[in-house]
Amino acid sequence: MSVLIVTSVGDIVVDLHTDRCPLTTKNFLKLCKIKYYNGCLFHKVEKDFLAQTGDPTGTGTGGNSIYKFLYGEQARFFEHEIRPELKHSKKGTVSMVSAGENLNASQFFFTLRDDIDYLDEKHTVFGMVEEKESFETLEKINEAFVDDKGRPLKNIRIKHTYVLDDPFDDPPQLTELIPDSSPDGRPHDEIVEERLEDDWVPLDEQMKPEELEELIHSKEAHTNAVVLESIGDIPDAEIKPPDNVLFVCKLNPVTEDEDLFTIFSRFGTVTSAEIIWDYKTGDSLCYAFIEFEKKEDCERAYFKMDNTLIDDRRIHVDFSQSVSKLWGQYRHGKKNQKDKGGCFKCGATDHYAKDCNGEKDGKKYVLKDENTQRGGYNNHKYDMVFDEDRLDREQKKQRVHAESTRKDRDHRDSDKGHHGSRNNEEERDNKSRYNERERDHRSWYHGEERGHKSRLSWRRERS
Repeated sequence: MSVLIVTSVGDIVVDLHTDRCPLTTKNFLKLCKIKYYNGCLFHKVEKDFLAQTGDPTGTGTGGNSIYKFLYGEQARFFEHEIRPELKHSKKGTVSMVSAGENLNASQFFFTLRDDIDYLDEKHTVFGMVEEKESFETLEKINEAFVDDKGRPLKNIRIKHTYVLDDPFDDPPQLTELIPDSSPDGRPHDEIVEERLEDDWVPLDEQMKPEELEELIHSKEAHTNAVVLESIGDIPDAEIKPPDNVLFVCKLNPVTEDEDLFTIFSRFGTVTSAEIIWDYKTGDSLCYAFIEFEKKEDCERAYFKMDNTLIDDRRIHVDFSQSVSKLWGQYRHGKKNQKDKGGCFKCGATDHYAKDCNGEKDGKKYVLKDENTQRGGYNNHKYDMVFDEDRLDREQKKQRVHAESTRKDRDHRDSDKGHHGSRNNEEERDNKSRYNERERDHRSWYHGEERGHKSRLSWRRERS
């Protein structure tokens, strides 16, 4: 007489002592038949001691015997069937968990080592694990990581129970208790906190090393993107660089925007060709960004232009990873607006640079001298200024220069007047100090003279 217990870590076959413990084994067999143990957790595992299960609540305080289902609440517990010859002397002994004397219900445990003698005559021994494969399953349960209360950090559950041999007749009421299909998953009565389920498999066991490494890198990249978004360096963690922009580097310093525009236009419509310049010195940084109207044109240029020769330099071409332009649109309230393109020379959206005639609204234009791309300090890269604007700007400069010259002259005059008055005051102070010393000297001299005369008269009188 035996039962097969299928757990999430392996199978356990239990041989039952039906002849010595009929009440206990009948309870166990009938609970297995109504699938009462399906989904029950191993809620307590003590290494090299025991593994406890059989409580649908998962707390260690629940569980009912089969007799409660057959005869009512008063039959929830049943009596001990302790036999002196049945001891906890071997690993794999199966015993009932009791809430006190003669208080057995549904919970049971497996011993995980030999010679646990102090459990004898306290718990009913009703079965034994015999097969080698079953001991391997018990060893896996014994090695499980547990918390301070003994509950495994990764759930270990009883999946199914199969009665291999049952010598007891089924009561008439039992048929109503047997479910139509075997329950699967978490029991309805379970009330403990959720943890890693028993079907969870680590990623390193599910994926190849290269796939796992790629997944880790992608997660790290997303984490870094979230950090950059939180500190305001990028507009959105999910932002991606445009797929119609090429990054070109190793350029000759003499190469100009117009040169790149002309060269790359053979692959399709170029909406922007921008060489990046040092904003202080105005020198070329020898890399640029080429934006195409269509993604297909961009891809074709990528395959054809890499390692080609431009101005005696072999350039390197790759797809752009920069989101600077998108970030600029976001900051100016254009996050959800699509770039309409246009001429990068005059800024018009109704034509491209190749069709530009150098005029806008009938006015000729010139590149602004103070340009951030050429070493200036303005904030706009492609600001254009027309003839009238240039005259206004020159007049404004002249006015500013004249005002500055006037202020400098007034400042010098004020400093001069201040120093002159200060010199006069010092001269008066010196003269007053000289007069005081002169008066002191005269008074001292006359005092000495009077004293000398008085001493002479005194001597005459004595003589």
